[in-house]
Amino acid sequence: MRLTLNLILDGPDGETPIAFMPNRFIVAGWTSRNKAAMEHHMTELETLGIKRPATTPVFYRNATSRLTTADVLQTPGPGSSGEVEFVIFNIEGNLWIGAGSDHTDRDVEAYNITVSKQMCDKPICNRLWPFAALQEHWDSLEIESHAVIDGQKVTYQKGTVATMLAPGDLIAAFEQENGTTFAPGDVMMGGTLPAIGGVRPADRFEFSLRNPSTGAALAHGYDVEQLKNVG
Repeated sequence: MRLTLNLILDGPDGETPIAFMPNRFIVAGWTSRNKAAMEHHMTELETLGIKRPATTPVFYRNATSRLTTADVLQTPGPGSSGEVEFVIFNIEGNLWIGAGSDHTDRDVEAYNITVSKQMCDKPICNRLWPFAALQEHWDSLEIESHAVIDGQKVTYQKGTVATMLAPGDLIAAFEQENGTTFAPGDVMMGGTLPAIGGVRPADRFEFSLRNPSTGAALAHGYDVEQLKNVG
């Protein structure tokens, strides 16, 4: 049975609840427009033993069952962490924008990034905005995450989506590389920002995508439950 996500389309005509069945789920990596910032993120991951990609951007296929709107995420051991990303949805031929966390097992990422992307669920906000309403001021959208580490809430990432490839450019790169269109039912995470203070695990992760022109925000948070790794 295919996964069904209960989402809310927050459009010009009000809120519309939908049951959305994703067809493909893609996690885009190394999407920064700023080569220096991307180099910084590569370097911080290299300190964890994670190899840099041969080319950028990179598109990792993920199981659609990894998408979740739950507020608790269970992980195998302590070696995982979240990262805020904007998320692109193709719903009946129209693009919608959400917010999510590409929660990744960093221990596994050290030897195989593709496998690491499959190790953890990817929490997303259940509310989406129409891309058409955001397109003219896309670069002003603010993206931010907070983490609770050792009982203290800290700002983990902060910036704007202007640092990453815009949805149209990202979709074009994906279609060129894969030879297929970004079709109805497809979902893509759009890349992330460097972690302030370095990549590290947390007991709770919160993220948001904010539209400064309206003050509205897409936001979600989840607790991280570490499952005992018995080998």
